[in-house]
Amino acid sequence: MKKPFASNHVVRQVWNSCVPINESVDGRTDHVPGNLQPALDLEHRFPVDLHRAVVYRNAPWKAEIGRWLSGCDSVTKEVSVVETISGRSCKNDCSGQGVCNYELGQCWCFHGFSVEAVGLKRSDGYWEVDWEGCSERLHLECNYPKSPELPYGRWVVSICPAHCDPMRAMCFCGEGTKYPNRPAAEACGFQLSLPSEPGAPKLANWTKPDLDIYTTNKSKLGWCNVDPAEGYANKVKFKEECDCKYDCLSGRFCEVPVQCSCINQCSGHGHCRGGFCQCANGWYGTDCSIPSVTSSVREWPQWLRPAQLDVPDNAHLTRKLVDLNAVVKKKRPLIYVYDLPPEFNSLLLEGRHFKFECVNRLYNDNNATIWTEQLYGGQMALYESILASPYRTLNGEEADFFFVPVLDSCIITRADDAPHLSLEQHLGLRSSLTLQFYRKAYDHIVEHYPHWNRSSGKDHIWFFSWDEGACYAPKEIWNSMMLVHWGNTNSKHNHSTTAYWADNWDKISSDRKGKHPCFDPDKDLVLPAWKRPDVNALSTKLWARPLEKRKTLFYFNGNLGPAYPNGRPEASYSMGIRQKLAEEFGSTPNKDGNLGKQHAENVIVSPMRSESYHEDLASSVFCGVMPGDGWSGRMEDSILQGCIPVVIQDGIYLPYENVLNYESFAVRIREVEIPNLIKILQGFNETEIEFKLTNVQKIWQRFLYRDSMLLEAERQKTASGYVEDWAVEFSRLTEDDVFATFVQVLHYKLHNDPWRRQLGPQKKDFGVPRECLLRTS
Repeated sequence: MKKPFASNHVVRQVWNSCVPINESVDGRTDHVPGNLQPALDLEHRFPVDLHRAVVYRNAPWKAEIGRWLSGCDSVTKEVSVVETISGRSCKNDCSGQGVCNYELGQCWCFHGFSVEAVGLKRSDGYWEVDWEGCSERLHLECNYPKSPELPYGRWVVSICPAHCDPMRAMCFCGEGTKYPNRPAAEACGFQLSLPSEPGAPKLANWTKPDLDIYTTNKSKLGWCNVDPAEGYANKVKFKEECDCKYDCLSGRFCEVPVQCSCINQCSGHGHCRGGFCQCANGWYGTDCSIPSVTSSVREWPQWLRPAQLDVPDNAHLTRKLVDLNAVVKKKRPLIYVYDLPPEFNSLLLEGRHFKFECVNRLYNDNNATIWTEQLYGGQMALYESILASPYRTLNGEEADFFFVPVLDSCIITRADDAPHLSLEQHLGLRSSLTLQFYRKAYDHIVEHYPHWNRSSGKDHIWFFSWDEGACYAPKEIWNSMMLVHWGNTNSKHNHSTTAYWADNWDKISSDRKGKHPCFDPDKDLVLPAWKRPDVNALSTKLWARPLEKRKTLFYFNGNLGPAYPNGRPEASYSMGIRQKLAEEFGSTPNKDGNLGKQHAENVIVSPMRSESYHEDLASSVFCGVMPGDGWSGRMEDSILQGCIPVVIQDGIYLPYENVLNYESFAVRIREVEIPNLIKILQGFNETEIEFKLTNVQKIWQRFLYRDSMLLEAERQKTASGYVEDWAVEFSRLTEDDVFATFVQVLHYKLHNDPWRRQLGPQKKDFGVPRECLLRTS
């Protein structure tokens, strides 16, 4: 078994002692013996339990990690970091149609705008293009080119028979209607046919517009002319498929303007316009959280305060803005966040056609927070936490890690949104399109920043949130740390496991992808998926329900494949694992009316959607964790309701599995052992079950993105003075959440990765004793 984060070519072991030494890690060995404090014997002070786990901050970590964190984290100290507050500006203030990146002096333009080349200029002895900031208007079509057979072009989400807004590639009712700015999104504008069988969806005819949406005749279906008051009073018919799909609008008839969803809601220093932060003067960044020299120091974010400013003596003598240096005390690990061009984040949020996609929250008619069920919302939540974190730094020279915020959860959900996001060059594969986005982000940071070459990208962090994680990561970035929800080592399942063809990565050329696995436990980390905050489950403490109230031995509720009504038709769905489980233990009749061969009264394996799902989980001892199209949210469901997870997926890591000791709180069963599942579970005695349940109850908060939730609670309190029920409940929690766990892993990784010892004589003060660093030989 490989050790977590171990190098394959360096033999190493963790030191068993830890003493505080206040000096930089620069490779010297000339300690003064009299200055050394007594060493801590980590092995004896922090003994392992029967499962080789060491408890640190209430979680059962793997022994070597738990000992190090327990013994060495306590003696880390603050270091002084010089943060540079930029003074560069952008030409014409980006023409008022974008945000200036004051670090690079470049404009990030809003949706539908682009920088325009207006000539050449001389710079440092070279000729370079002179750009006019965000002055060029783009024309973004809603439809593909028409043909006699397809008068509106082939299908795309933005397809529009009415008025297309070319700045956003979105469809609206348009002039001549009572409500010209009302969305006529996708199926709303086209004729629908009745389903071929009961329960099936209606089919849209993308060649025939539905003229009834424009009519004022109340005997017909209407939409563009329906008065909201009459619609709510049921005085007029309207097409139910027409809906308020676009962000920033609410109400059944899109009549209520509401707050849009932006990263950190622009940190109070900007206006959120459909997903893109329009920053106030003097502020920049994806969430407007980075101050320039023209900002007020009193408004600086907490991660830059308190700061000791170093103002140049001649600053008042020059008309030009100059950079300011601010000295801030921080604890490592320090994380630098690239302020990437908006095509990798903000534009993907601003132009989305379905407002719930790739975000973890929306806003209702009163601008109160609505948490979404979007499993991929964890990417946005972690990004927000990093941006607002005290571990964030603007100093790339002092940074320990570099976070590259490419929102693949938005790219892959938006691949079919509009013609300008064309899949034509990618054989229709969303995985291939997304790979291209990551490669372009890599090209950008290599061109504009010096940090990549320091470690060949080993200190960089990328988040691949989609179903199969980083399987389709471009080969250029594979040295980096990958954050994923799917930890497939490819030791058994060595090809694409999804049953959805558009996400399959098998056909991507190795010239682009390379030959790496989906997940490398030596360097990568599986993070939990986003789960909507459930105030009722929290207030009733379902996670803490004792063993005597858990009457069901094993529970799984979810899609079981083609043998069941409305089941996924592909035999490859879930790699066949859920189907095998149902064949043995199905508690609901399949299409042939048969139950599982070993059906038992205290075993529930059903595709019937439960109306009391969380209650059912909390009433069970063991809960099934199996794949869907790649990862699913079943591990999070189990842990958050205090149920012992039973993992059935060979060679695939679950959240934190390479750092936490899964034997302490979970059960792993090989796929070939599915017929023996119940016998295996019945083999655990009550003491062992109580032990695992107790550990689940200790770590459940590490599967919550609570930090992001509390950031939102604070924003709502500042804006309205009102604290919602969910905010009250989650503010009472005190244990480490997803973000805290992520930082702890980086903390360990920072001081125990062999490649960092090969960086040369850096005079960095790592803030920990030399004896807490890894010995290499």
